[in-house]
Amino acid sequence: MGQCVTKCKNPSSSLGSKSGDKESGCKSHHKKGAGSKEEPGAMCGKASGDLVANGTKSVEVTAESTAPPATSSETCEEEVSAADGEEPSLVRIEELFCCYKDEQDDAILEEGMERFCSDLHVDPAEFRVLLLAWKFQAATMCKFTRKEFVEGCKAIKADSLDGICARFPCLLLEAQSEEKFKDLYRFTFQFGLDSEEGQRSLHRDIAIALWRLVFTQDTPAILECWLDFLTENPSGVKGISRDTWNMFLNFTQVIGPDLSNYSEDEAWPSLFDTFVEWEMERRKKEQDAEQRCTGVSSLKDEEGEEGSRIVRPQCYVGSSDQVTLSS
Repeated sequence: MGQCVTKCKNPSSSLGSKSGDKESGCKSHHKKGAGSKEEPGAMCGKASGDLVANGTKSVEVTAESTAPPATSSETCEEEVSAADGEEPSLVRIEELFCCYKDEQDDAILEEGMERFCSDLHVDPAEFRVLLLAWKFQAATMCKFTRKEFVEGCKAIKADSLDGICARFPCLLLEAQSEEKFKDLYRFTFQFGLDSEEGQRSLHRDIAIALWRLVFTQDTPAILECWLDFLTENPSGVKGISRDTWNMFLNFTQVIGPDLSNYSEDEAWPSLFDTFVEWEMERRKKEQDAEQRCTGVSSLKDEEGEEGSRIVRPQCYVGSSDQVTLSS
């Protein structure tokens, strides 16, 4: 999830993986040495119902587990209250983490993340994975540290794959709250940075992909125009600063889609001035082109009506260099 996106040639292809096509089974990739006591794969049966640690079968993870968000906050609150009755098991969370952790690092890295998403039946590039990273307060894309995973599972009150899947509807609903979305939006900028490289601004391509992702549930009318502007990149922008990222959310909330209430005198980033100028010019060209097409269409209609009333024989005379029409 910054590592794999920032280093991937197609940043929009995935947040949690580069390919996302790993097998869904949760086979442990730890090499068991002599005398090893830990069997991390025990808790992580396949979604079809492998045996788990307590000898029972895990419930099958189906499409219903990741249903659309609840239609009301009351439904979500009832689910939260029910979850409050049983605290998640720290042991089960730790065992679940060990199913996907890397052999060398005490963290879930890209390969483990692909299998984790596959077992949850989610695409690594979709919005729900971003929500999960937000709840886990993940510092880097394509990576969950042990602390992030454990604390995140405790925060959403889940200690199994089924439990995590069951929390998705509430997470989707929670992200619709204005204040919660603002927190998610600001988290997304930090999440996209490559902390190992000490980045302070998002690569332009990464920012475009993350803007599309974070606005999945409620897309501003101006978003595609803004992303088209960044894609064409007339200003030669290489990176998006934190200030520009944060201010764009304000921009979508206070500036109308026709941009008529935008003022350069206000404290907007200079890139917004360039965008508005570029977009207004683009719209003017489209309007002029549309008017020309409308004029030509009207002329053809008039000529057609005239021709239907008077049928005049026509012949072409003249040389091959100059052809005239006579009747």
